[in-house]
Parts: sequence; structure tokens; C-alpha cells
Amino acid sequence: MANRKVEDIRNVAFCGHGSSGKTTLVDYLLVKTGALSGTPSVDDGTSICDFDPEEQQHKYTIESTFAHFEHNGKRFNLFDTPGYPDFIGQTIGAINGVDTVAVTINAQSGIEVNTRRVFDEAEKAGIGRIIVINKMDAENIEFTDLVGSIQELWGPKCVLLNVPVGHGTDFKGVINTLQVPDDTSGALVDPTEISEPLMESIIEVDDEVMERYFEGTPPTEEELSRLIVRAVAEGSLVPILCCSSKTGVGAPELLDAIEMCCPPPTAIVRQGTNKEGDAVDLTTDANGPLVARVFKTRIDPFVQKLNFIRIYSGSLKKDNVVTASTARKGIKLTQLLEVQAAETSPVDSAGPGDIVAVAKMEELHTETILGEINLPKISFPTPMVGLAVTPKSRGDETKLSGALGKVVEEDPTFKLDRDAQTKELVVTGMSELHLKIVQERLNRRDKVEVDTKEPKIPYRETIQANADGMYRHKKQSGGRGQFGEVHIRMMPFPRGTVVEEFCNKTRFPSFKDSHYDDTHNFLWVDSVVGGVIPSNFMPAVAKGFKERLSRGVIAGYQIQDVCIEVHFGKHHPVDSSETAFKTAASMAFRNIFQKAKPSLLEPVVTMDVTVPEANVGDVYSDMSGRRGRVLGSDAAGGNLQTVHTEVPLAEVMTYARTLSSMTGGQGSYSMEFSHYDVMPSNVQQEIISKAKLQEEEED
Repeated sequence: MANRKVEDIRNVAFCGHGSSGKTTLVDYLLVKTGALSGTPSVDDGTSICDFDPEEQQHKYTIESTFAHFEHNGKRFNLFDTPGYPDFIGQTIGAINGVDTVAVTINAQSGIEVNTRRVFDEAEKAGIGRIIVINKMDAENIEFTDLVGSIQELWGPKCVLLNVPVGHGTDFKGVINTLQVPDDTSGALVDPTEISEPLMESIIEVDDEVMERYFEGTPPTEEELSRLIVRAVAEGSLVPILCCSSKTGVGAPELLDAIEMCCPPPTAIVRQGTNKEGDAVDLTTDANGPLVARVFKTRIDPFVQKLNFIRIYSGSLKKDNVVTASTARKGIKLTQLLEVQAAETSPVDSAGPGDIVAVAKMEELHTETILGEINLPKISFPTPMVGLAVTPKSRGDETKLSGALGKVVEEDPTFKLDRDAQTKELVVTGMSELHLKIVQERLNRRDKVEVDTKEPKIPYRETIQANADGMYRHKKQSGGRGQFGEVHIRMMPFPRGTVVEEFCNKTRFPSFKDSHYDDTHNFLWVDSVVGGVIPSNFMPAVAKGFKERLSRGVIAGYQIQDVCIEVHFGKHHPVDSSETAFKTAASMAFRNIFQKAKPSLLEPVVTMDVTVPEANVGDVYSDMSGRRGRVLGSDAAGGNLQTVHTEVPLAEVMTYARTLSSMTGGQGSYSMEFSHYDVMPSNVQQEIISKAKLQEEEED
């Protein structure tokens, strides 16, 4: 693989909303180019890309799948990605491993929620984009309206590279708008009207060529070939292609367009940082320093853990010892693997632009960086829907823990925690559907069945006012006693507060030390003087605070956004101990917290809900009843509207059912964590009462 020219590689992820035909299209290209054989079908469960049993059963993509083929001397590395927002983590991972995203749109449904999401994710990743209008063989297509909505949403940089001849059963071909033929009969749009704006979008990246063009000298074919790639890489051009993955009409032209328009690895500008934090440009030099990243992990039943690696600079060879950001010392890559959907085969080496996998490397995880250069982190969304899980069969606790650990490895939007109070295993995912698929996978792959409890909302506790006080822990039961006294001041510590500025503005001009916990946004300041609390007991004080942060005070939820100043205390030369001061600190925290106007915070999510226009009023009304706030709405193509909302997570845990009922299955939505907000007092009291009742039952 390393002998291949970098310029001849095309790394492309097919992304879009569910049912836009991505999987069928990638399957078609694999068979058409002779990479694989057969007649794959998603509906029949024989798809090349949807090889996972859960995918075959449900007939939609759950994991991103990597496949490749050769065409016209070029190497095409393709990813087929999930279309449902529930599995967006897989899509984001794939986007961060390629150089172009093919945003696939269902010609009949138009722009949907996940269509917008993947277009924006590609822009954030700084890579090229093309738009594929698929399913042109469907009925009831308003093609000109769809193109208009695309350009209205994403701008005039979105230009048709070809136009369809007919649609529905009359969809017979496509006409190139860059080199318009003499016969354009049957075209849904006049290609001659598009040719000029397309040319201008291409040449605007080169001032000299553009100047010559407006003086009457058209660019040469070599210049066009070079500039169209540059225009796509820089984002000034987003070509639109038309095809039908079912009939194959337009697919050969799509293949040629990917070869012609999609940037090779050399055309994408990427930067990292060195050990000193200085920016470093990454060059696609096979002999340069190694820069590579694990962007996807798959747990395969046969070869176990597979880590997918994108190489940006340098080379990898079999038995190489490389530096990894998640390993203390160099690791040896005993075997590199070339992946073709479900199959793997060994290769000896790989160079810049290549995507390979390694198996059974426990030191590697998604986002592990190979080499000495740091890369920007991949921004995966925060999972917010939780379930408490227990194995149905007694004695399967260890088996369940191991099975869930595999899911954590392969899915960056799946989290696993053990609740400190209830000792329950709590799994957190993107949605009900996401967690349902995980349960099916546990049953099928690891033979573990689980019982689940109602979704757990990750509420938080905080304070709204200042308070101060003390707690003395004194115990005498024969022999050496226990004694520790801690005096504290407690105050709110808002998110985003700069520690140094806060300390200077507050009352800590003489503080000796401050300690910040980013997880809880918690600051505690040691301003004790005179040794009233000996320094060797201060770590125990800190431990008491940290334990209380996790345990909560008013309802058993984690505490955040609090500052504590330890300003006085007392000790006993014989009876004081670390245990005594830890207890005193924890109890002082609890007591003063209750005096500082405690309150519950609830997670608030942003939701983009796409529904038929007739249902927009229903969404507005429904969100009002869920304590939600509608931020606005806009056209989503066709007869669809997308409503943008902000709503407490607790109110939309089972929203999928409501939306399906409201729209007859025509609605879709995406959800992402936004922030924590103070809960209304009536709802807060209900949660606190429920928590106290549960605590009494457990006692």
C-alpha cells in the first residue's frame, strides 16, 4: 500500500439522513468496479456494508463500514455511515478519517435533520463536500424546488455538476453541466444556464485564471482539473450529482465525479501541535515524521478488537514500534490489516492517506494518536439517555461488565458508570433506540441478557447563595478518640469563571493554595493560617469534599459549580486523624450546602425536529407542554419544516414515540446536550421527595 501515490487516493464518507440510499449506493459501486461480486440488497439482508446481524435484522446502518476499490488507477476508500441521529458518533468518527463527505439526499424526502448535521460536521472537520441527490427514480420529486432549498440553505457554492434527464420511471441519465453536449433534451434543468456559474465557482480560487476567463480566455482542461479539486477542498464549490442507487443510472458519472472533484489527501490542509504547543503543518510525506490517529474501533467476533488508523504523514510498517498517546512506552504493531467490509487481509506497510487496521492492540483506543504530533480532538456529542442495567442471570455480573466494556471501546457516544449511591451499572447513550440496539448486541455477541430500570436523568445539585459555618467531629469511645473541626465559607462558582480572577475579586488576597476540579467545576481554597489545621490533614479535608461532591446533599446527585474556602479549624494533638478531618469536612460541606439556597440543575438539550408543514403547530404546542422553548423554524425542503427547540431532557426521554404518533412516522429529530439549568421549584420538590423515599426504602 505504501507504494501508491498519495495523489491517487480518494477517501470519501457517504453520509446523510436515514433512507437516503447510502448503503445501496456504496454496495453498487463495490460491485460495479469489480471489487466484490453478487447482488447485495439491504431489504434482503444481503448488503455488503450492512453485514452486522443487527443491521440485517433492522435493515438500516448502525456502524460505519469501510470498503475500497480501484478505478482508473485510483484507490477509492469509502465509508458507509448510519443515517439515524441515534448513531451519529459512528458518522462523526468516519468524517474525521476521510478527506471528503458525500452528503446523500433522498430526492423524494429532501433535506432532513441529519443531512444538515453531516454537512456541518464536514465543514467543522475542514474537508471537502459533494452532494449526491439519490433515488431520482422515485415518484413525486420536485427537483427544482429541492435544488433551490439546497442553495437557500448552503449558498450558491452548491452547483449542479450534472442534471437529470427525467425522474421517477423516466429517469434515464444525467447531463454534464461543465461540458454541455449538443443534445440536452429531457433535462429537468437547462444545463447551459448552470455551466457559467459552475465555471465561476471553480476558477474563483485562482485570481490569474479568473482574470483571463473574464477577458475571454477559458481555462485549459489541466487548469480546470486542478482548480475544481482546490475549490472543493477550500469549500468554495460543493458539486451536486444526481443518481439512482437502485437502478444504477448516474452512478458511473458519480464515480467519475469523485475521481475528478474529491480532494486527495494532499489537497486538505491540516495542522497539529508539537510538544511545545506550536502549530505544525502536516505534510503527506511518506518519509516524514509519523502522524496518524485511531478514528474508529470495531469489536469483531473473530479477530476481536480492530482499530482503524488514518495516516496523515510518515509510514507504518509491519512490526513497527511506534509512540502512542495512550501508551506509556512504544508499542509494536505486529500486523497491519486491509479491511473490506467484514473481511480483513494482511498488508506489510501503509503510507500517507491510507486507512488500515490493527487487531488485538489493547493500548489503542478511538482518538489515540500515533507519533509525536498532537491532533485536534474529535468532538463527539454527549450521550444523555441513561438506563440502569443488571444481568438477568445471577453470576453474570462480570460477564456483563466485560460485554459493556466492548461497547464503550467501539462507540464513543456510549458511556458506562457505576452509581456511587445505588451501586448500579448505568449505561448512557444517545436515545432509546441506541440503547435498545446495544442490548440486542449484548444478547447476540456476548450471550448476556439484561434487565433495565427507567431512564436515569443526570441531574446535578448546586447552590444559589453564600453561606458559612463549621462542623466539629468529636468521638470518644475508650482509648484514642477522634477530633477534627473545619470552618468553611461556601459560595456559587458559575461555569466559565476564571479561578485567578474569582480569587482576586472575592476574599482570598492571602490564600495559600487553590484546588480546582474540572469535572465538578469545584474550587476549594486553603486560607488557613497559624496551623490551626495542620498541613498534613488538608489532603483528608480535600478527600471529604470530593466524596460529598459525588454523593450529593439534597437528592443524591453530583454537586457542581461551588467554591469553598477553608479558613479556620481546630485539631487535637492526640485525637486528630485523617479520618476525623475527612468526616468533619464532608459534614461541614453538607450542613453549609443546605444553608446556601440549594437547588437542582437539570440537563437541557437542543432539538431539531423535522416534520411535515401540517404538523409544525403540533410540535410548537407539544414543546410548550414539555417546558420547552421554541427557537424558530425554517424550511427543510419539500413540504418539511425543521423546528429548533430547547427543552429539558427529562421531558423528551421517550420523544421518538410521540413524534411518530404525531406525524404518522414522517417526523425525525436530532438531540444534543446544551447546558444545565435551574429546575422549577415544583418539579424540584418532586424529585427531592422521590429521592428521599427511595433512600428510606433502601435503608
